[in-house]
Amino acid sequence: MYRTAILLIAAGSLPAGPRTILFVDDHDILYRSGTRRAVHPAVRHPANPVVREEKPWELAIGWTSVYRDPRRGLYQMWYQSYAKPAARRKTHQSLVCYAESRDGVHWTKPDLDLFDFNGGKPTNIVMIGNGGFSDRYTNSVVVDEHADAAHRYRMVFYDWFQKDGREYPGLQLAWSPDGIHWTKPEGGPMLHTLYGGQGQPPPFAGEDHLGEDRTRGGAPRPAWRFPLSMSDGADLMWDPIRRVWALYGKMWYDRPDGGLVFKHGMGRTESPDLVRWSAPELLLTPDDDDSPDVEFHTTPVFYYQNRYLCLNQVLRREGERGNLMIDIELMVSRDGLAWERPYRKTPFLPRNPAGGFDGGSMFTNANPIVLDNQIRFYYGAYPGTAVGGTRGPARDPYGDTGVGLASIPRDRFAGIRAVARSDQRSLGGVLEHRGQITLRALDLTGARRITFNGDARAGWIKAELLTERGYRVRGYTQDEAIPLRGDSFAHAAAWRGADGLPAGRYLLRIHLYRAEVFAVTVE
Repeated sequence: MYRTAILLIAAGSLPAGPRTILFVDDHDILYRSGTRRAVHPAVRHPANPVVREEKPWELAIGWTSVYRDPRRGLYQMWYQSYAKPAARRKTHQSLVCYAESRDGVHWTKPDLDLFDFNGGKPTNIVMIGNGGFSDRYTNSVVVDEHADAAHRYRMVFYDWFQKDGREYPGLQLAWSPDGIHWTKPEGGPMLHTLYGGQGQPPPFAGEDHLGEDRTRGGAPRPAWRFPLSMSDGADLMWDPIRRVWALYGKMWYDRPDGGLVFKHGMGRTESPDLVRWSAPELLLTPDDDDSPDVEFHTTPVFYYQNRYLCLNQVLRREGERGNLMIDIELMVSRDGLAWERPYRKTPFLPRNPAGGFDGGSMFTNANPIVLDNQIRFYYGAYPGTAVGGTRGPARDPYGDTGVGLASIPRDRFAGIRAVARSDQRSLGGVLEHRGQITLRALDLTGARRITFNGDARAGWIKAELLTERGYRVRGYTQDEAIPLRGDSFAHAAAWRGADGLPAGRYLLRIHLYRAEVFAVTVE
């Protein structure tokens, strides 16, 4: 289960009480010397893809959501299955399908008597589209254990809706008691989205949003011109800091000439009740350190260990044909609004260099599964481009797609280790494989112990306490510290002769020799 805490962090200090500090950023670090931080990419499971194309309606498997029931241990998965051109009805061209697993690796697709496919039943389809101008997309599922039984499962999806005698694209919310039987509300959408209108100037305030798109040749097509709106890919999460529901996802921004539809950035909107939503806010776009062809496909966010983390789908052109492919970048935020991109040079989950089903594009979600010693990430994937390119035969235009599983050891998103050599003139010599991390002041009053998630198989980790002004504390120096060796999620800090931790505010200094530390917990 998630071990989150609802905390507002005061600048310059850390709150008392049990807390794990991930070393994915330097927010809680006063300074560090002789160290480097590096992301630890997720490792693919050897059984991948854990969900494969097996059914007539599974021509391309994309967006996914996963939930693990903490009481039953049952894994539930919802995945988007693109069925065009096999589907005979437009409502069935993009479907939500359902699978279950006891171990998260071996999945079954139950036979359900809910929806047919081309006249045949049973299927594992749990939602079909409305059959509007274009297709239904997205299936972001969140389970709310505090909701009434009929509404425990919530799904955000994109579709086409009739409103006031006109059709509109947008995002809507469905609910379910079990994740299988879903109810769509009447009307919609809850959030309008832009569609078409490439190159057109934004409409004037008060102007009709519905216009015409003549940029693709042939007869004019309708254009739904909603600038700075969410798009068709969005992920739902509960924001425990603000105590609101939040949607993160695609958001179009305008072209260099001012026309509509240039690239996708990271957008966000929030709601206290899943009914009233704030105006979408554009939070992040590619910048000067990105190549000019980069955009963000969609940006699922989850809150974990006092951090907002995002598995950003970075879309860029690759190869002679210029196909748009996706690698996954880990992004970090303290408030969910201002984002850091410290790992853009090393993907958290790169496209599979060996090719295969996940050699081209990957679709992450906001549903990591946190186990005792592991964090699992499920993702849909294509061998080629994410935006309509063709690799396979006409009957299966996307090739062999599926759902993959990748994981990291618990809390090991990124680690800080000592550099091989420090030889600054101020040292008067050379230090090899030595580094230290000094944290901002912690209140240790009532704390029982300090533990480190670290790998010291080739060296050691030592803990030291200093006053807030940097003076050593007798009995808690590095000379009195017991070296912590080996690889552990919970190395316990200890000092010879010390009985527990002193009360008051102290700087915690972590000494490293040929070692790496990923997180520290004070409890």
